[in-house]
Amino acid sequence: MRNVIAAVMASTLALSAYSQAAEVVTSVNWHPAEGSTQRSSQGHMFDGISLTEHQRQQMRDLMQRARHDQPPVNVSEVETMHRLITAEKFDEAAVRAQAEKMAQEQVARQVEMAKVRNQMYRLLTPEQQAALNEKHQQRMDQLREVAGMQKNPTTMLFSSTRSNQ
Repeated sequence: MRNVIAAVMASTLALSAYSQAAEVVTSVNWHPAEGSTQRSSQGHMFDGISLTEHQRQQMRDLMQRARHDQPPVNVSEVETMHRLITAEKFDEAAVRAQAEKMAQEQVARQVEMAKVRNQMYRLLTPEQQAALNEKHQQRMDQLREVAGMQKNPTTMLFSSTRSNQ
């Protein structure tokens, strides 16, 4: 059952990430306004990077091409998974096969988005790339910190309780 949930969640996250990427590139604001909050926990790749109008246009063009080339979401696959989940008798082999098929499609979408992001990254100046890499490192440090808290929540709770005394 975990595999089914993971496959469905992966598909949902993929669609979400794709639509967010499209929104980022086609929007007028490339970084959040003062005081605004991020729309997702992942944030956007180019948040905080000042882009020229020419760079913005090139990135919009890349995303427009990517959306055009991207195959549409296969709704029938999602419907098939739903039928398998709601079936009278659970067929683990069929669910596993369907989940793997959906995961393969997800991998293909992620590879295509990675290609587009690579092309966008190459449009940046060395200074912009350095700033982007610095922001990425900050996000990774935050993720490591969160992962550490999730790994050992009792230690973090104990240490925060002791520091309050």
